[in-house]
Amino acid sequence: MSLESVRAFFAEKAPDIAVIELATSTATVAEAADGHGVAPGQIAKTLSIRVGDQVALVVTRGDARLDNKKAKAFFGGKVRMLDLAEVEALTGHPVGGVCPFGLRAPLPVYCDLSLKAFNEVVPAAGSTHSSVRIAPSRMAELTDAAWIDVCAVPA
Repeated sequence: MSLESVRAFFAEKAPDIAVIELATSTATVAEAADGHGVAPGQIAKTLSIRVGDQVALVVTRGDARLDNKKAKAFFGGKVRMLDLAEVEALTGHPVGGVCPFGLRAPLPVYCDLSLKAFNEVVPAAGSTHSSVRIAPSRMAELTDAAWIDVCAVPA
């Protein structure tokens, strides 16, 4: 269902964007970067988080890490990552294929400012072998994402 829901999302909202399926896994940042011939930072990874009763998705560059202090300040409480079962139940996507497109139910989506370092990023597309190439600004527009600063990028 997950890959199909992403295909349906793009068919409706951005038919010019093609879902790319690779024969090799793109489930990790390193695998995705190798498979698409890009730097790890250009992979847009989607973090599934919970703050109290609120669940949200944070899309950030592949080599960034959630900065707990910034995230706590922005979200107003301690941020924790969802477990594997929660991720799939809430997003409809398996871990390694989680993306802000074609979600099972609407969730707040945030894009970390670190993504703006690239003209094009490569987020997953609902499976461990699928991705899309998209401008960060277009991804934010299509998913109604707000831009935030909650991640740390390696120096």
